[in-house]
Amino acid sequence: MNRGRRSEEIFSDREDYYTFIRLIQECIEIWNIKVGAYCLMPNQYHLLIQTPNANIARCMRHLNGVYTQRFNRSHHCEGQLFRGRYKSILVDASFYLLHLVKYIHKRPLKLGLVDKLDAYDWSSHKGYLSDSKKWDWLYKDGILSMLTRNRRQWQKAYREFILGEDSEEVDRLLERKKMPFLLGSESFVRWVKDRFFQQKLHREVPESKTLAPDIERIREVVAKAYRVNKEDLTRSKRGVFNEPRNVAIYLVRTLRGANLDEICREFHLSRHSSASSVIERTKNQIKVDRKLRRRVERIRSRVIRSPRKT
Repeated sequence: MNRGRRSEEIFSDREDYYTFIRLIQECIEIWNIKVGAYCLMPNQYHLLIQTPNANIARCMRHLNGVYTQRFNRSHHCEGQLFRGRYKSILVDASFYLLHLVKYIHKRPLKLGLVDKLDAYDWSSHKGYLSDSKKWDWLYKDGILSMLTRNRRQWQKAYREFILGEDSEEVDRLLERKKMPFLLGSESFVRWVKDRFFQQKLHREVPESKTLAPDIERIREVVAKAYRVNKEDLTRSKRGVFNEPRNVAIYLVRTLRGANLDEICREFHLSRHSSASSVIERTKNQIKVDRKLRRRVERIRSRVIRSPRKT
């Protein structure tokens, strides 16, 4: 999803809407994405996309960038159109998908753009009620089959569903000023963390720090590995090398990307320079000390694995 800069219009006339829809179809062909639902409104858009090739960033860069160029050319203006990078939420298909389709399709109604949902032209809602081949590009069969296996009953089942009660949980989560970047059950969130944490620092995933194990988890694993108390990880004595504490600080920095303020607060350090010195010294020691490097790698692997597996 994305919206206009300062909530300004990104669709000023019918041709703008058509241009954006054609670009969505173009992205389907170029990037092999599947679009399950969409809703375009004067100052924002919402898309439900499946990306088999894991190329959401390239696809959205093309969609937003090309549309901005065409909008500016059409309306004789220049500069930024959107408020910034698109917002993305990874969704548990088995848990929230149907309610997310309903949320997207009902946005015009909730925002007062129309009195009846069927009257809105710029969403995929009508596509779900139509057998016309012009909607073949819309990836709706899998979603409709979640409502009923009887293909002949799809449209009826969809209309009953869309007219039914909304999910208060989904509405509450998506109306928050700071929306989640994961939407799903606890087991889904745990699965995402276990499987994709290694890519957490990827530049295309700005919210992915949330995938990192929390500081308490790191402290627990380090303390267990060295057979010390967690409290020992916050103590330091001048001139005494405290390997468990240094390793814990190093892992909090490298696994979580924690800033020096956070490290100082969590490990009772008084100065940024002290934290920075511990991190740099530990990094250099790992390079030259093979045994230490192996110990840190074993601890790191245990930290990354789900607590239920250790």
